[in-house]
Amino acid sequence: MSGPGQPTARKPRFPASAVPAPGPTPRGHVLRPQRPVQQAAQDAARRAAPSGVGLDSDAVRLRMVQRLQAGGIRCEPVLQSMSQVLRHLFVDSALAAQAYEDTSLPIGLGQTISKPSVVARMLSLLHEGSRARELGHLGRAMEIGTGCGYQAALLCLLARQVVSIERLEPLHEQARQRLAPWRAQRLMLIWGDGMLGHGPSAPYDSIISAAGGDDIPAAWMEQLAVGGRLVAPVQSDAHGGHMLLVVDRHAEGWARTLHEPVHFVPLKSGAQ
Repeated sequence: MSGPGQPTARKPRFPASAVPAPGPTPRGHVLRPQRPVQQAAQDAARRAAPSGVGLDSDAVRLRMVQRLQAGGIRCEPVLQSMSQVLRHLFVDSALAAQAYEDTSLPIGLGQTISKPSVVARMLSLLHEGSRARELGHLGRAMEIGTGCGYQAALLCLLARQVVSIERLEPLHEQARQRLAPWRAQRLMLIWGDGMLGHGPSAPYDSIISAAGGDDIPAAWMEQLAVGGRLVAPVQSDAHGGHMLLVVDRHAEGWARTLHEPVHFVPLKSGAQ
């Protein structure tokens, strides 16, 4: 699916005092208060389509996607979405240079942005659900743990409608600002207890959690549509940590499948 475009950067404004006063015009020279039209057009084109290996360049994200492919990610819609969303806009500016490495990064309040490979793996598992295969997209999706908003932005490109819940108000407010271009079209951000899900928008074709608990909350199971799929980390005593759990809901009940070990922040109740 196609989604809203990325926000465009605004040209910084400088106070008049920051602009040097013009010097005297040499004799015989003609004042040109404006640049020639052709030169202005060329400069504008360069600003609109920058090139190079900076964080804004397509090449940086393409290298990240190529590493994901080499690591076994084959879901084309997920790879396409990760090639479009600018991950460095969702992390602290001091960590922006690490944004496209396969590493988790702190986002404050003891929370992290997950590794790109883990995000891609979980979204790919969602895409393999029967309802997603039938629709060709993730349908109506619910995310537990908005965090910095990066995964919510990806979901906006993969789903028809997205509800994302964050229990920590400062992170919720930061995400509202970062996700402003998506909110008007298909994204609802909620500050509240993610363990309760969001009943008014249920049922969901896809549910994904960015935090792991001892088991899947009953509210998520009930809010999952028949044919829908849920992907979340859960505690596994046998493995001594979190494991990725896939839950598929069928007309006759729910089917659970454990996948590989992962490491996530703990799932907590309540909003603060």
